[in-house]
Amino acid sequence: MGPKRQIPLDRATANWLWLLGYFIILLAMLLGARGGLPSWAVKYPNELVVPFDVWFGSAVDWLANSFDLGLFTFKDLTRGISKIIEWISDVIDTVLVSGFSYPIGDRSINIPAVSWLGVVGFATFLGYYRKDWKLALLSGSCFLYLVVFGQWSSGMETLTSIISAVPIGFVVGVLLGIVAYRVPWFDRALTPVLDLMQTVPVFAYLVLVLTLFGFGPTAAILVTVIYAMPPMVRCTTLALKLVPPEIIESGHMMGCTNWQMLREVLLPSARPMLIVGLNQVIMLSLNMVIIASMIGAGGLGFDVLFSLKRLALGQGLEAGLAITLLAIAIDHLSKKESREGTGNSEIPGVTKQIKPFTFLAVGLGILLIPTLLGEVIPAIGNYPKSMAITTGNSINELVKWINIEFYDILTSMKNTMLLFVLLPVKKFLISLPWFAVVLLLAFAGFQLGGMRLALLVAALSVFIVITGLWEKAMITVNLCGLSVVLACALGIPIGIWASLDDRARRVIIVVIDTLQTMPSFVYLIPVVMLFGIGDFPAMIAIVAYAVAPAVRYTDHGIRNVPETVVEAARSMGCTDWQILWSVQIPIAMPQIMLGVNQTIMMALSMLVIAALVGTSGLGQEVFIALSHADPGLGIVAGLSVAFIAIIPDRIIVSWSSRKKRELGLA
Repeated sequence: MGPKRQIPLDRATANWLWLLGYFIILLAMLLGARGGLPSWAVKYPNELVVPFDVWFGSAVDWLANSFDLGLFTFKDLTRGISKIIEWISDVIDTVLVSGFSYPIGDRSINIPAVSWLGVVGFATFLGYYRKDWKLALLSGSCFLYLVVFGQWSSGMETLTSIISAVPIGFVVGVLLGIVAYRVPWFDRALTPVLDLMQTVPVFAYLVLVLTLFGFGPTAAILVTVIYAMPPMVRCTTLALKLVPPEIIESGHMMGCTNWQMLREVLLPSARPMLIVGLNQVIMLSLNMVIIASMIGAGGLGFDVLFSLKRLALGQGLEAGLAITLLAIAIDHLSKKESREGTGNSEIPGVTKQIKPFTFLAVGLGILLIPTLLGEVIPAIGNYPKSMAITTGNSINELVKWINIEFYDILTSMKNTMLLFVLLPVKKFLISLPWFAVVLLLAFAGFQLGGMRLALLVAALSVFIVITGLWEKAMITVNLCGLSVVLACALGIPIGIWASLDDRARRVIIVVIDTLQTMPSFVYLIPVVMLFGIGDFPAMIAIVAYAVAPAVRYTDHGIRNVPETVVEAARSMGCTDWQILWSVQIPIAMPQIMLGVNQTIMMALSMLVIAALVGTSGLGQEVFIALSHADPGLGIVAGLSVAFIAIIPDRIIVSWSSRKKRELGLA
């Protein structure tokens, strides 16, 4: 009995000690802000800044120009990779965009690109094959939009880039995932690399790839592969680890070799999760469409970027909507079949199986017949430009009208947020002493994860300090932090609503799915239309982009509260309101916090894109690095953004894991 009585006392004492520690650190922060600490602890001395940017820049320059293995140089390697990617891209471009010309003597045989009617028909048929007539109508309508609104040529260029990048990302991701599954030390070494790849702003990739591979479509496809590949690696490794032991044992009992075990047992068992990984590669590749256009990709991404630069927002919105619809169609078509069997399609009263051979034959017919007819009837081969519809000019006029009629309201909203929230918080964060902030983060890491997490958090924070980017980092924390607060204040209540009302949930999930398929650049168009440029419109775009995880994780967390717990609370006489606030939300809180964590990640991924509308901070540094082709600055600023993302990620995950153990949910 004695020891049991001591446990509450020890825990209470520990809590008081933690509070005392936080109080001392916060007091030091306030003293530092008022000049009560040494100057070096408040503002890091410029003479002590470590020139990592110069070192990284020199390393990249040496790699690009001087690295030589004897058999080949690094330039030979990059040229070889470029040739492979260029060949794949050219083949697909020939089929979808340019067509093929084969010279025979003085004449040549011209084979046209696939007809628009053939592609729309094939997308419709593929939707029917994958699921049912509803998906067929959805996918066909999405591709038809590209035709009717004059986005077909750009859309096919974009589709060429996606079809070129996705197989490379899928194959390389699966191979790396298999090696990580087979070799534990490789898995441990690869995990932090994947973490960095998924948290470093993609613009930092652009600087490096631009330096090593030059400007053009090949570099754009390569940077898309780098950005989209990590989920495939993670899904492959996880899928192989989750294969039931009895299935593996059966393979051993049948005398399978390692190769046979992989090909005949492990990969077929892991297929559902591999398809999820493939879907993620496709969606991330589509999310890169606009960003990749900054280093040479054409298509819809270039149209959106060009429209933003000349403020032709109506045309940019049309192209952005085309990307979104293309993403929606490909997302639904690439997901796992909704029914058992291959190509199972159902119509009320009729059930029919479409076999793979039949599918290929019908699909080729749908593609080829309109293409051949297009040689006789040009409108079938190429949709007449005179029949294309555009709403760009009308949207531009609508924006002008809104800006004139609602100028006072929009301006007062923007100025109020700037004067009373954004600027005061930014001034406060910049005034905080770096030493005390690092100490606070390390102390929180030690409380939640022990010495290892404390050292990690401190090291990542100190890196930002010694590179001279601390003030820029605080400006970044200001914009992203306030955006995350607003996104959670909006998303968590919506998630609670979705968890309690099935009808509302169906609508909310459709909206969230749409938001998550829209490329991040598209969010800038409407906010620039309404609010111009600056921190406030950037914050609105970040909130819209990052709100989805807060909704999803909240809904998922509350719905997964054990029904026995809810029934026990109800039997004790609790009302529905009391059950929600005293039972469901506390138990779901670890899951909700993981949603907050994902919201932070998405807000930071939007950071550099927000720099296009006038924000400052680390995003601006990465954008400057891209403009000046400075890989050193791009890498350092990109790593700083990644470290800002990793710090709350590790702290929140540690807190969530500990809370799950306390609740008995681990």
